[in-house]
Amino acid sequence: MLTIRPAQAEDLSAVLALYQNALEDPEILSPEQALATFQRMQSYPDYTLYIAEQEQVILGTFALLIMDNLGHAGARSGVVEDVAVHTSAQGQGIGREMMTFAMERCREKQCYKMALSSNLKRERTHAFYESLGFQKHGFSFLIQL
Repeated sequence: MLTIRPAQAEDLSAVLALYQNALEDPEILSPEQALATFQRMQSYPDYTLYIAEQEQVILGTFALLIMDNLGHAGARSGVVEDVAVHTSAQGQGIGREMMTFAMERCREKQCYKMALSSNLKRERTHAFYESLGFQKHGFSFLIQL
């Protein structure tokens, strides 16, 4: 059975390994940097790093930020970041369970939307998100700083 729960400091090494595996991220944080960032994240209200584990093996992770807004009549919004499922566990429904969990948290917090961004090259990932009901909406812009 898959369990989704807030990450703890002792989970960070497994989360970093997941990023390296699933996101093909060659530049991961050091354990010390990860702990400092994790502690800073925990100081934000409604910003949580989650892990998905099965038999005490961490197979997936995502971060969820619930933001208050002055626009949209004060309705909150959710932003999902850093979604990763270990390549050996992809296609087993873990990503679907994680996103369903995130949507439920957003509904509980009365968000009017939940948003995420995905690299243009990840067409298979886009199809996955669309299968969950996500729609391409507007444009996402970034500037490298």
